[in-house]
Amino acid sequence: MSKISYIGKDLIEKGEDFVLAKVVDTIGSTPRKKGACLLMKKDGTRFGTVGGGTLEAETERIALETFNTKESKIYHFRLKPEEQQGLDMRCGGDADVSIEYIDAGNPQNFILDFNLESKVYIFGAGHVGQALEPVLRYVDFSTVIIDDRPDFANRERFKDADKVMVIDSFLDAYKGIETDENSYIIIVTRGHEADYDVLKQTLDRKTAYIGMIGSKGKVADIYKRLKEDGFTQEQLDRVYSPIGLSIYAETPEEIAISIVGEMIKVRSGHGK
Repeated sequence: MSKISYIGKDLIEKGEDFVLAKVVDTIGSTPRKKGACLLMKKDGTRFGTVGGGTLEAETERIALETFNTKESKIYHFRLKPEEQQGLDMRCGGDADVSIEYIDAGNPQNFILDFNLESKVYIFGAGHVGQALEPVLRYVDFSTVIIDDRPDFANRERFKDADKVMVIDSFLDAYKGIETDENSYIIIVTRGHEADYDVLKQTLDRKTAYIGMIGSKGKVADIYKRLKEDGFTQEQLDRVYSPIGLSIYAETPEEIAISIVGEMIKVRSGHGK
């Protein structure tokens, strides 16, 4: 569960209303992309961001007013210099921001919105998976940990993950799982064979991102086997492997940062 989800859920449980601002569409160059969120409490305390600068300030002003009006609507911000309407932004582009009053007594819209958040399925609960999970939550991904080893996939190691799953075998990796265009798949199991098994079951699925750890040699070998299984080069081209941005990462923590950086790039619409 993402940070905004946790905060909103906590406020609802306390019976405290709040306002949620969410970027729902962008055109051109904007500070943040679709899905960026800002949550504001009645006392002005805020969490998250829709982009910073005057756009952020104007969104915060409207959010505070919304506590009085209780009206939910979409605001259109024009960020092009000639059409700024006083926003004093230099990035250019347009941003549509939904500002919604969330009634703690009837939070259905908030619940529906955050059932559609970006969800990450991490296949492999080893050192890399453990380093990855908290970083992903920090940048508003919902996390699901999957492994066939109960000693690794458990709440003691992943106490704040949205879900922890122990499966019988990576040969049936997606048992009980449905993916869609908001699903991000990370394959970091303990061995080549399990990575191959998971990737083989992933290529025909709807996903936003597929990343698999491994050396270039390992990746080439797995791709060769998958082609022999009947998968096409076009399908394999969807995969980010070796996974992560090239930052010469070595430790699990450094690898985690490189992976999350790549996923942020994809989420912002600058992937393959």
